[in-house]
Amino acid sequence: MTEEHSEFTPADGAPPSPWHRGERALHARLGVQAEMERLGQRVLRPFMPEQHQRFYESLPFMVAGVVDAADRPWATVVQGQPGFVDARSPTRLHIAASVANTDPAHAGFSDGRAIGLLGIELGTRRRNRVNGQISAVSDQGVDVAVEQTMGNCPKYIQVRAPVGDAAVTAKPSTEPLELAATDTNYLQGVHAADTFFVASYADTASGRAVDVSHRGGKPGFVQVERDGSLLIPDYPGNRFFNTFGNILETGRVGLVFPDFDTGAVLQLTGAAELLLDTEVTGLNDTVAQAWRVQPERIVYREAALAQRWSLEAPSPFNP
Repeated sequence: MTEEHSEFTPADGAPPSPWHRGERALHARLGVQAEMERLGQRVLRPFMPEQHQRFYESLPFMVAGVVDAADRPWATVVQGQPGFVDARSPTRLHIAASVANTDPAHAGFSDGRAIGLLGIELGTRRRNRVNGQISAVSDQGVDVAVEQTMGNCPKYIQVRAPVGDAAVTAKPSTEPLELAATDTNYLQGVHAADTFFVASYADTASGRAVDVSHRGGKPGFVQVERDGSLLIPDYPGNRFFNTFGNILETGRVGLVFPDFDTGAVLQLTGAAELLLDTEVTGLNDTVAQAWRVQPERIVYREAALAQRWSLEAPSPFNP
């Protein structure tokens, strides 16, 4: 993809591009560079709008993406009673929650590291993203200096409703299990999933940028290949290509599959590659492009989620 990595040059006097090199390469591949430059200047902000601040503060959990000292990305869920996220200013978030040391993402939560956050409201399909730097980690929680925010459409989000009392279902002391790519828990968790979250990153001229995104579809939309790799369809979206652009740059991702019925989470990190202009069959649908993940480490944590959720309605956008 050498030709797609050519730089997009804004017109004289135009502001710097809000997209990094990998994202611009994919915009160029589709011939939408100018359109996405204009859109990016409008929808990517260096601060949280008031409505985003109040939205984050209303949530019982957020999804986080971080990178550990070995440059492995991890996605995880941080949780608490609504209000545990505090937007202390348009450029500062405080998360009054700790990440258990049994969580493989724990190593990525330290001062000065990049972080991506996704706020998602399962009952309304609303979601917004915020990326930045961890400015402090303490017994009181995590402080995040906001660098970029954006809204997202509701596509492929399944509607879920909370079940029971979050305070009594949490089991944070549960020991994690290291799984092999052929482990039954791993295979069943992936095959049954209609939702997962993906963390990825790129090292840009202004520093490391981490993103965490949502992916959804019908159960079985993620397939496990014989070698243990995951084959994942790429359904039409907003053409931001945050995840794909990061994969193009670094070739690494971290995934978390939440089991909303039991509270278990399946987390993995590994190498990723894009399968572009390649018709992929054997999924729920035939798609023109997909991506493959080769897990390098897989961790299963029983009852890691405090809240349980019942499926109310699948997304009408699911292929």
